[in-house]
Order: sequence, then structure tokens, then C-alpha cells
Amino acid sequence: MMDEGVERLSDALPDLPADKAKLSRLMLMVGSRLQEELEHTLKPHRLNHSEFLTLMILYSSPDGSSTPGELCDYTSQGATNMTRIGNALVGRGLVVRSASEEDRRRVRIGITPNGRRFVQKMLPTLFPRLSGMFVGFSESDQRQLGRLLRKLADNLDRLDEEIDR
Repeated sequence: MMDEGVERLSDALPDLPADKAKLSRLMLMVGSRLQEELEHTLKPHRLNHSEFLTLMILYSSPDGSSTPGELCDYTSQGATNMTRIGNALVGRGLVVRSASEEDRRRVRIGITPNGRRFVQKMLPTLFPRLSGMFVGFSESDQRQLGRLLRKLADNLDRLDEEIDR
């Protein structure tokens, strides 16, 4: 159906880069499905994608902490939403807020021992569905897909830079 729609557009607009339009639409559809899949697998753990990503960043950071500003950058969230995410995770005892040792005016958010145990218990439950998404993909396919997606991400970053100029 998508292919037919793009073909009809291409008939009406001969300059339309139809192959690129199809790839873009397909990636949007896959991205939407990936988001749905992640939300589905996180729901039993009472997490949304933003909370999960924040928790993963803290879990994987060398000292288990970060500043709200860094977390906003890493998660592409605004300050208001990061406050909400922090409140939700603090409320569950998964993270704590504290003053920075270098500058008492700065806040740090750190994962708690309870948060580490939660991640260690929760994360393996996601592995089967994650593996299931890539059934039929060889190691080579996965490497190539990763390389191509990184290339696309770099191009999108460059487009953003051009807009900012």
C-alpha cells in the first residue's frame, strides 16, 4: 500500500525521489513499531521509554550519576520532562538527587542500589523480544544495518547543523 501511494505521488510529482520517500516512510513505520514494542515490554515494569533510557544511562555511567542537563542531552528530553522523569524514578527509589561535590549549586542524579538491582532483574526479560526482532538477520546483516543507520544519523545531524546556521 505504501509503495502504491508513493508511486501515485511520483506520477503527480515526477521530481519526487520515490525510492528515498519509500525508505523514509518505511523507517518511520519501523521506528513507530519499535517504540510500540519497547513500550509494551516496559509496561509490566511500570516504565516508559524516557524513564527507561534515563535509568540505562545512569546504570551504564562510570559513577552511576549524571546532571539533569546531561540527561536532557542524552535522552533528547526538555528540562521540564526530565524533572518529571526524575520525580518518577526518585518516587520509586530507583534514583536519588543530591548536590554535586564540585559545586553545591549543581544537582546530580544517581542510581540507587535498588535501581541497580531493578535493572539487573528487569533487563534480561527484554532480551527474548529484542532477539526476536532480528530473527533472520545474519551478523553481517546486523553490522551493515548498524553502519547504514549511523550514516543516516550523521546525515540528519548535518541537516540540523545547516538549519542552525
